[in-house]
Amino acid sequence: MTLQPDPTPGDTSWFTQARFGLFIHWGLYALPARHEWVKNQEKLSDADYEKYFRRFDPDLYDPNVWAEAAANAGMGYFVVTTKHHEGFCLWDSALTDYKATNTPYGKDLLHPMVDAFRARGLRVGFYHSLLDWHHPDYPVDDLHPMRDNAEARASNAGRDLSRYVDYLHGQTRELLTQFGKVDILWYDFSYGGMGKEQWRSEELVQYIREVQPDIILNDRLQIGWDIKTPEQYQPRGWVHVDGKPVVWEACQTFSGSWGYHRDEESWKSLDLLVQMLVDSVSKGGNLLLNVGPTGRGEFDARALDRLAGLGEWMKRHARSIRGCTQAPDGYQPPQDGRLTYNPTTNRLYVHLFAWPFGEVHLDGLAGRVAYAQLLNDASEIKIGQDSWAAGQPGGGAGSEALVLRLPVKKPPVTVPVIELFLN
Repeated sequence: MTLQPDPTPGDTSWFTQARFGLFIHWGLYALPARHEWVKNQEKLSDADYEKYFRRFDPDLYDPNVWAEAAANAGMGYFVVTTKHHEGFCLWDSALTDYKATNTPYGKDLLHPMVDAFRARGLRVGFYHSLLDWHHPDYPVDDLHPMRDNAEARASNAGRDLSRYVDYLHGQTRELLTQFGKVDILWYDFSYGGMGKEQWRSEELVQYIREVQPDIILNDRLQIGWDIKTPEQYQPRGWVHVDGKPVVWEACQTFSGSWGYHRDEESWKSLDLLVQMLVDSVSKGGNLLLNVGPTGRGEFDARALDRLAGLGEWMKRHARSIRGCTQAPDGYQPPQDGRLTYNPTTNRLYVHLFAWPFGEVHLDGLAGRVAYAQLLNDASEIKIGQDSWAAGQPGGGAGSEALVLRLPVKKPPVTVPVIELFLN
């Protein structure tokens, strides 16, 4: 038996089939190109930051290119920052002037993006910041760019948080009524002193469920959620809450930044990215992998390179990811590997992060496998048990171990996968 979360308020059935999505962080911070929190980290005032608003002109933006890259990478959904903490909006919101249509670019960025991704069969997700460092009623607190500015701190006396929260709720109404069916709403984030009471989360969640009853909500409103969202780390196992397994998704970056960072050099290798995807699914979760487009509206060459590599791997190995989950109890992965399992087809997938010499031993699987093959080319892998090696000191679990006899040379793929057809 494999773990099974309780049903969620929103429809996560497609989500746990897709397993792989694209996160997009895009806003004015693409112009300074040194982290999406640049306004906060460098303590920039609205006046300092205004130069980016006046020069935002992504003339090379073509959402069809983005959608094609995501689809070719094997992704099933995307989530885009409609508004990040800086407060800038990608769509033509009637509630603010701080939006793409008032920049030199002069056009709505979000509607064409939604249309392009939908046309390629990807589900639609909106990230929306609970914080807003530009709004005149958002408090100057310890996470605000002007936290060390005495005059800005003093302005809190004239700020009215309830007006900001009305604005937050109003923009949510726009996003949920102007773009058709929205599959995911990804809020970010609650913190000390700014939580579910301040956001009026109960009222907000009630409205969301009424207008888009199937929508998936993340956990950062603190109530009413469908999915947990560990950020920038891989959990050790299936994520549990109150002792029960839940639907979850690891959100990760190609590099150390969510927004476009020109000088960032800690980009993850293709091998590591594939392993992170496999690792997430092997623990019953999804992977949401982020790209930060440039100020001219393109995915930079490093992101396109990784997406293409992921696509090459997914082209031949997607059935070890889509519709898969953690292996049933008692099935143990080999050293330097992970298992995923498709309960519909009753197939087990052995992902080998390091290519072993000669044989792989899978304890407890002797007699349970009818056929084995390499997934990349459907070439047979011979199976057996009680090999000479299994009976030697340190050689395995004897007759309880399934033995997979491998070619000496690793297949020419990033992470080889062996598909096991179970009895």
